[in-house]
Amino acid sequence: MSFLDRIAECNKHDPALYRPFFAAGRQVGSVRHALAERLARMPGIFLADGKSVTLLPEFDTVEKRSTAIDKAVRALEADGIVTGRRNENYPACPEWGRAYDFVIERAAAPHFGIRSFGVHMTGFTRKADGIHIWVARRARLKPTYPGMLDNTVAGGQPVGMGLIDNMVKECGEEGGIPPEIARNVVSVGAISYCMDAADGLKPDVQFCFDLELPPDFTPRNTDGEIDEFFLWHWTRIADTVERTREFKFNCNLVLIDFFVRHGLISPEHPDYLAIVEGMRR
Repeated sequence: MSFLDRIAECNKHDPALYRPFFAAGRQVGSVRHALAERLARMPGIFLADGKSVTLLPEFDTVEKRSTAIDKAVRALEADGIVTGRRNENYPACPEWGRAYDFVIERAAAPHFGIRSFGVHMTGFTRKADGIHIWVARRARLKPTYPGMLDNTVAGGQPVGMGLIDNMVKECGEEGGIPPEIARNVVSVGAISYCMDAADGLKPDVQFCFDLELPPDFTPRNTDGEIDEFFLWHWTRIADTVERTREFKFNCNLVLIDFFVRHGLISPEHPDYLAIVEGMRR
């Protein structure tokens, strides 16, 4: 196994499994063929054929499109297709910074192949023997990826909130990091990937942040989403990423990006360019 294996796992994607999903005159996602057939049976919401699915143009405002999508999502929940409602609205926005076409329940976004955005923070401290990173273990009762290792703090990016404000909020909820410390987060870029998942397509983007924490600070979870934290030397984390699948899939990319940016994976590494290029698909 290698870092490239972790990157490849986040980019396993077969376009033949999907039909493009259009709304407001542009492609906003992709749906699997079976779901397209189910959407075709929702009268007055979609136009679906063998090539694509389109939200009817009569829904000509963000509010109308959002209401129509919500009606469809609730029907899919009744069918048992969409599960694990989070009651968080994600913007349907193929390109960050552009106006969104509608909002969609977080749990339904992959089913429609909607690009999701999130914030991931690597909290670290420096000791005599080098960089140590706080690793989180996801709650074992969490509906998604239970019990897996995770970045120090991470969360989805809901509509109506700025990235920094969301990062600070997640720091408080997931790591008990007070605002006066969390506001020191440093924006360090983004990673992206496109992968087939059990619930659809994930063509997602994660905005990455670093936070150097005081040596005497210990994160503590306050929202029940994390079971425990560990402070590990970066080499132990790198070995875990490289040799196992213990971390949630996209957290691997965030950590590999951290290793590159901090010179922990050096340009002398034989896979260096492939690693760097693979982080943004």
